[in-house]
Parts: sequence; structure tokens; C-alpha cells
Amino acid sequence: MRKVARIVLACGAGALIATGVASGAWAALVQKKTPYYASISAGKARMRTGPARSYPASWLYQRADLPVKVLAIYDHGAWMKVEDPGGIQGWIMGTLISETRTALIVGASAELQESPRAGAKVTWRAAPGVVGRLTKCTRGWCHFDVRGRGGFVEASHLWGVDPDEQF
Repeated sequence: MRKVARIVLACGAGALIATGVASGAWAALVQKKTPYYASISAGKARMRTGPARSYPASWLYQRADLPVKVLAIYDHGAWMKVEDPGGIQGWIMGTLISETRTALIVGASAELQESPRAGAKVTWRAAPGVVGRLTKCTRGWCHFDVRGRGGFVEASHLWGVDPDEQF
């Protein structure tokens, strides 16, 4: 399932591959109340049908930073039941899940704007499927960053954040 993330400039186009860095705050994830959003920290992560390596793998993710929704935690965080943007659910090793907040552009292309308000100057456009990091969300807008190219996007264009969520 390797996908190339694209972000389109307001006046041109360029391709980027979304990359991720593992988070050191894994213990904080175990203590959070489910469900909550997180991301896949590894470049390769296997989803399994149950919470152990003895269960068959049902999916291989090859996209670090892909947002997931953590639905359940098993064995003190050793395994986490997650849902991906396509609605697929399964178990991933807890060490492969990061608290880094990311999101995926859904629907049509999204305009990344200079400020969190309708009518603000458009600095970038991101195609559906682009994954970026979220640094803050408030009043239905999130700051979305794809490898240093960012702006504010309406939360309704993102999978990985609730429409009314603030952080």
C-alpha cells in the first residue's frame, strides 16, 4: 500500500513522500482514554487479526505518519486495536504507534491558507491522500504541515481529527 503524497503549490506542482519519526512518548498513549487519534511511527507496520504475533497479518502499512484511530489497548499497550482512514480495523504493536498527530486530506483537494478563516490567502493546495502533521486545531481549522509546507485547512477536509476538536 505504498502511496506517494502530493502537495500542489498554488502556482505549480511538486511531489513529496510523507515521512515520520518515532515518538518517545509511547507510555502516554497507553494512559489515554480510547478512542483517540494517533499515527503509525514506522515505515512498515503489520496489522494483525488479533493482539499477538501469532495472529495472521491482514495488512502491511508502508507509510509512516499515516493517521489511525486507537480503539482499544491490550496488554498494557503492547498491542493497540486501530482503525485506518479506510475503515479497516485490526491490531498493531503498540511500539509502532506514535502520539504525533497527523491527518489525511479527504474528498477533493484542500486549500491550505495563511490564516484560519474563510477567504484567507491560499498558499498551497493538497491533493486527496496527502498526509501531514497537525500542530494545532481550533474552531474547525487545523494547521497542516507536509514537510515544511503548511497552512490552515478546514477540519472537514481531514481524516484524523474530530470537527470540534481543539489542541
